[in-house]
Amino acid sequence: MKFVIQRVTRASVTVDGSVIGQIGKGFLVLIGVADGDTTQDADKMIKKLLNLRIFEDSEGKTNLSLTDVGGSLLLVSQFTLYADCRKGNRPSFVKAGKPDFANEMYEYIIAQCRAAGFEVQTGSFGADMKVELLNDGPFTIVLDSGEL
Repeated sequence: MKFVIQRVTRASVTVDGSVIGQIGKGFLVLIGVADGDTTQDADKMIKKLLNLRIFEDSEGKTNLSLTDVGGSLLLVSQFTLYADCRKGNRPSFVKAGKPDFANEMYEYIIAQCRAAGFEVQTGSFGADMKVELLNDGPFTIVLDSGEL
């Protein structure tokens, strides 16, 4: 499982010309799922995500978490995080989770983040989405469940 976490001052997702999810201050999280991922992997990733201290405190140090700043989450599925570009110039996506399984894991992550009390907005699984963001910093972190 992979999360690309971007600290944002605002972010939104548009499908077919309509905004379907938007947040102010918080994290835009691109989520990639592989077939071997488990809910235990998801729980580990969610715990790390929700407790990251990457917002600045009054002294300009990255000491504050999403909870501390009252931030929101915009969670977007993105199978292309599992692109394999080693051969040729056309990426292979065979390492990405099968759509039904990946959607199930994506929905699990959404539910767990909401259950933890966070405002959660989402993209639309499998849709052609337009994602806009104002990356704050810029500050971007990549989490891989195989490395946690």
